[in-house]
Amino acid sequence: MRTLTDEKKNAILAAASAVFQEQGYERASMNEVARRAGGSKATLYNYFPSKEALFEAVVRLYSTSFLTRAAEELAVDNAAGSTLEETLRHFGEGLLSVLTTDRQALQLYRVVVGEAGHSNIGELFLISGVRDSMESLACLMQKYIDAGVLRAGDPMVRAKQFSALVTAEVDDLLLQKEMRRYSDAQIVAMVQDAVALFMMGAKAS
Repeated sequence: MRTLTDEKKNAILAAASAVFQEQGYERASMNEVARRAGGSKATLYNYFPSKEALFEAVVRLYSTSFLTRAAEELAVDNAAGSTLEETLRHFGEGLLSVLTTDRQALQLYRVVVGEAGHSNIGELFLISGVRDSMESLACLMQKYIDAGVLRAGDPMVRAKQFSALVTAEVDDLLLQKEMRRYSDAQIVAMVQDAVALFMMGAKAS
């Protein structure tokens, strides 16, 4: 029965992802998700008690799961004794690899950006993985601020500054109909530049 239950849940999430991408968050209905998933609305609510809970699950699965992994990998790199630059490169390469190859993740992000001004979708997106990842990155920054490697400052601001540098060259993907393809070498080069610029500005003298 567990396999059937998991299969049904996955079918619901796949249907919901398609509905959210096509119709946006506000216009998407639980009725339409249930119809596409091939079940009743009552069954849908057995799995997800609200549209908010369903959207959060969709975003966690298809859009921000890589951030959860990235946060976990920060801890692994830290425990392994990696340098700050090595850890930041690892984090940045994982971030860019998803942003530049996963169309579904990008489309869900577009839904969030497009509707954040008139619903709570932005907060749902933050709690679905973004906030935890940034807090993990901020903890890393705090460690190196305390050690005198980075200049004193708000560790969360440092985390946001680094993330902004990493994504600076691909921000326009949100505005493009077709995703531009980036090679592994291009991703590595962009992240190396971001790490170098960050360390130039944030490293303690």
